[in-house]
Parts: sequence; C-alpha cells; structure tokens
Amino acid sequence: MATRAQPGPRSQAGSAGVAALAAVGVASGPGPGRPGPLQDETLGVASVPSQWRAVQGIRGETVSCLYTLGYPPAQAQGLHVTSISWNSTGSVVACAYGRLDHGDWSTLKSFVCAWNLDRRDLHPQQPSAVVEVPSAVLCLAFHPTQPSHVAGGLYSGEVLVWDLSRLEDPLLWRTGLTDDTHTDPVSQVVWLPEPGHSHRFQVLSVATDGKVLLWQGIGAGQLQLTEGFALVMQQLPRSTKLKKHPRGETEVGATAVAFSSFDPRLFILGTEGGFPLKCSLAAGEAALTRMPSSVPLRAPAQFTFSPHGGPIYSVSCSPFHRNLFLSAGTDGHVHLYSMLQAPPLTSLQLSLKYLFAVRWSPVRPLVFAAASGKGDVQLFDLQKSSQKPTVLIKQTQDESPVYCLEFNSQQTQLLAAGDAQGTVKVWQLSTEFTEQGPREAEDLDCLAAEVAT
Repeated sequence: MATRAQPGPRSQAGSAGVAALAAVGVASGPGPGRPGPLQDETLGVASVPSQWRAVQGIRGETVSCLYTLGYPPAQAQGLHVTSISWNSTGSVVACAYGRLDHGDWSTLKSFVCAWNLDRRDLHPQQPSAVVEVPSAVLCLAFHPTQPSHVAGGLYSGEVLVWDLSRLEDPLLWRTGLTDDTHTDPVSQVVWLPEPGHSHRFQVLSVATDGKVLLWQGIGAGQLQLTEGFALVMQQLPRSTKLKKHPRGETEVGATAVAFSSFDPRLFILGTEGGFPLKCSLAAGEAALTRMPSSVPLRAPAQFTFSPHGGPIYSVSCSPFHRNLFLSAGTDGHVHLYSMLQAPPLTSLQLSLKYLFAVRWSPVRPLVFAAASGKGDVQLFDLQKSSQKPTVLIKQTQDESPVYCLEFNSQQTQLLAAGDAQGTVKVWQLSTEFTEQGPREAEDLDCLAAEVAT
C-alpha cells in the first residue's frame, strides 16, 4: 500500500520529471498543483484558516454546497463513497471507496482519500492524501485525538489503521487474515478508550458474521484481538412483538454500531434481521458459538427492540439524552427509540427506497440528518415538525444513492455526504441548524418521556 500525492500539471521539468515522480509515487515536497506530505500542520493543528472558517453561519439560505470532492481514478472504476469521517481538528475529511452492491469486490483495488479544507491550494479532485488498498473499504473512522490516524474495515474482513502523514508507508497496523479476523465484510469501525486509560484507544469492529471485536495495536504492525463478542440467535432477549425467526439461523449479522455518550460500555447494534439490540461490553455470559477465536467470545445482547421491515443500515445514539437513539434501514423508515421500551417512540417514512445513514446533530438536540437511496440528504428539526424534513438537500442529480453522511463536531456548520457517483459534498448549514433553541433540551426530555402505545 502506498500513499501518493497526486501530480498536477506538468512542470518545466517535462515528461522525464513527471515519469520520475510517478516512479517513486510520492512528490518530494509541495509544488504547483501538488500537495506535500499530510503532516500535522496540514491536518489543521496549525493551519491557515480558510474562508469558510471565518463564516460563523449563514442566514437566509439554509444550506449551501461548499465543496464537491472526488478522486477520478476511483470514480473511473465505478467505486462508491462508502464511508466518511472528519478528523479530530475538524479540518480534514476522509472517505472510503468501495462498493455496497453485490459482487466480489474483495480483490478490487480501492482507496482511502483525505482532503484538508484549510489548505490554500485545495484541489477538489486532488486529495491531500491517497492510500491504495487491495480490497474495497466499507467503513472509516478517524482517531479521536490523533489527527492523521484513521481506521478502516475491508470487504475481506480485515481491519487496518493508517497514518496519513506517512507518505511512503502509511500502514500502522492490520489484523491480517487469521482465525480471529472477521469472515464477512466489516460493517463499521469505532475507536474506544481503553478501560482505565482515557488517552489510549482500541478499535472496535462489527461485521455480518455476527462478531463484535476489540483490537489493540501492538508492535510489528499488528492489530491483536483483546476482547470478542458473538451474536447468537438463541441468546437474544425476546421482545413480545419480535417476529419469529427462520429455523436454523444461529449467528446474527451486525450491520451498524453506535455507542452511548453517557455510558461507555453501552452500545446499540443494527442487524440484518432489522431489529436493534442493546448491548454491553461488560457482558460476562459466554457466547454459544463454535466460531474460532483466540479469546473467549461473550454474548453482549441485553434487550431486543421491535424491528424494521428489513435490514438496518445505520444507528445513532443521542449526544444529549441517555435513552434516545435513531435507526434507519432498507424499509425507508427512521425509528426513534427509547432504551426503556421495545416499540419505537415514533417511526418516520422518509423514502420509498433504502435509507443508508442517520446521524444526530452534535449541537442541536432535536436535529438529525438521513441519507437516502434516492439521492437526497434530509435534515429534520423535530422542534418544527415530527413528520417532514425541514430541508431536503439534492446530493445527486440522477437520484443515485447517498451512502454516508457525517456532521462535523468541531466545525459545526459543516456536514459531509458521500454517494454512488464517488463524490463527497461538503454542505454548509445555516445558524438555523447550529444554534440551540431556548427550550430544546426540555422538548427532548418530553419526547423521551413519551410511551408508545
């Protein structure tokens, strides 16, 4: 794997100079039309503020598109943007390229790309860093405190961590293909603080093989399994309204994960069966499975919620209330659940096609966004309406799907979304979506106190 700075227009050195640059794969330093190494200063730690950073929020026009980002070699292969992540400074946005449709994409060369929006020489079609990956990348997550470290989950089942500031050899750690590795594509990766070490982090991965795994980076570039969990149908707590499952089903495929902002051990899993699960890292019961593992696998599920009409693609825990979370899936619905009851508090049909992502706003307790298979991003403000979006953003003109979106928790006026055209669009939100209302927290409490009938 190599990280490459993308060469710009040919300089006076002529074709020989360009060929030499291509041979080593990396520009030796910044120059006209090509970025230099993605060091800490270019990751926003000490970067020059760009024009959007000076804008505190727009009034009047609710949403405007700031950037349309893409990597032409990935787009030429027909690759989709499968995941997006903002780094810890809020200045760099990275995307994973892969495919979510059927087919053997495990051997297809893919990419992780990153753009620093603070760079004066930002080129939307020339990422600040490009990592070539030998398998489709399905999920991505920047490290919570290291601006250049990013974890990714592959179609092959592997989990990798890269340092985007290292141009020559960005790979820090990988799981390798062992008995511990996921046997199905990795659905999501999350960084978690180590117990008792708030400044040290592990990578958690979930996959449709039913395993939830915790990895720790060790020497020699390896991710080592430290803890593991397995979802087994016979060990799931039964909800009274849960549909009967087909005979012979054992492992339960995990499709999405979200951790509570209030309890670091508590997490929600979305599943292929369409039902969310409340789970705990503190679970002690052994999982009834024969899946091979170097550590004992435990059964994490504590509570089963009423299901969607199809697989869940995304879950998101409220940053402002310990009991609320959202889920979205193939039935085109967003469900708002309370941790305290199985049926959803409310169910919104946002699309006749799949919903691929849902995220709570990091600054507005009653605002969330959802990405649909019809090419739009819908912004909801539950203070204004509980039934229809406040703003509908048209991301793709041909209605090709939007697969992922992420709010920027540092630069709160920014929202990024990625689509099937291989494009990342960075949207600027007006103050309407970034300034908390006077009674918003109380309204959220009232919403959480409702009991579904």
